[in-house]
Amino acid sequence: MRRYVLRSVEGQAEKAVELENVDQPSVGSGDLLIRVRACSLNYRDLLMKRGLSASGGDEPVVPLSDGAGEIVEVGSNVEGWAEGDRVALTFFRDWESGPFSMRYHKAARGGSCDGVLTEYVSVPAHSVVKIPDSLSYSAAACLPCAYLTAWQALMERPAERVGPGRMLLCLGTGGVSIAALQIAKAAGAEVIITSSSDEKRRKAEALRADHTISYVENPDWDRLVHEITEKQGADQVIEVGGAGTLGCSMNSVRAGGTISLIGVLTGFQPPEESLFPLVAKAADLQGIYVGSREMFTSMIEYIVEHRISPVIDCTFGFEEAVDAYEYLESARHFGKVVIKW
Repeated sequence: MRRYVLRSVEGQAEKAVELENVDQPSVGSGDLLIRVRACSLNYRDLLMKRGLSASGGDEPVVPLSDGAGEIVEVGSNVEGWAEGDRVALTFFRDWESGPFSMRYHKAARGGSCDGVLTEYVSVPAHSVVKIPDSLSYSAAACLPCAYLTAWQALMERPAERVGPGRMLLCLGTGGVSIAALQIAKAAGAEVIITSSSDEKRRKAEALRADHTISYVENPDWDRLVHEITEKQGADQVIEVGGAGTLGCSMNSVRAGGTISLIGVLTGFQPPEESLFPLVAKAADLQGIYVGSREMFTSMIEYIVEHRISPVIDCTFGFEEAVDAYEYLESARHFGKVVIKW
C-alpha cells in the first residue's frame, strides 16, 4: 500500500513529506482495519512539518490527524463493528471520555503516533466513531480536529453554552472559526467574524455571520467589537491567533465572558499586552485541545440534527498531498482543505 511519512532532512529545518510503499498493516484482536478515503489538514500539520508541534514523536511518522473511511477487517475480539461500516478516526487515539489527561498526548494522531495520510490504517476499535450517511467521507474527514475543537469550546467547556442571546467572536476564517460560526448559528447565537479578505467576509456572511470585520483595514478591531456589542463585549471569543491577537481578544470579551484559546497562528511567544483585563473583567481564559470520543459522538448528533455541512475550500488527490500542504500554508483557504482518493 502507499502512505506518506514526515522525515527529517539533514541540513533543513523543515521535514520532507515523502510517499512510500509498505506492506498493509496487520489487524490485532482489538483492532479495525480502515481503508482511508479522505483526510483534511489543520494548522497543526504545518507545525508538525516545521518540527514545532509539542505532540511530535518518533520518526518517520504518518502525518495528518483527521481522516475517514470504511472498515475492511474486524479484529477477533471486536464487537459492535462490521465490515463496510463508515467511520471517522479520533484525534486523540485513547481519549474516550471524561476530562483531558496529559497521557493522551502519547497517542495524538499525525504526531506522537501515526496519522491517516495512508491508504490503510489499523487502529484500536475504541478510537473511531460512526459517521452518518448524510456526510461524505470528505465532509467527515473535516470533523476530528477543527469541528470537534469548536464543539468543545462552545458546547462542552463554557459555563453557559452558546445559544440565543449570546454573542460570539471568531477570529479568521480557517477551519475552527468557520466550524464555530456554523455551530453557533445553528444554536441561535449572534456571530462576529474577522478576516483580511473581503471575499472571505462575503462567504462568512453567506454562512449567516451577523457582522464581519476587516482586521487589515481595522488593526484595532477590538474597537469595532466594542461598538457592535454596544460597549458590552462578546460573550465568548474563539481565539486562534495566540500572542499577536490575545490583547485585542481581552479587550473584546465582556465582563465574565470566556476566551477559548485554541491556536498559535501568530506564534508561541508570550503576549506583550498586560493580562490585567482578564482580572478586571473576571473573564475566563480556557485552553481548548480538540475533544474526546464521547464529545465527538455528541457533535455528530448535533450536526445531523441541524444539517450542518462542513465547509470545504478545495480538494486534492492522494498524489497531490504536497500541493495540499502548500495551499494550506498560503492561507488562501476558507474552511477546510481536503485530500481524497
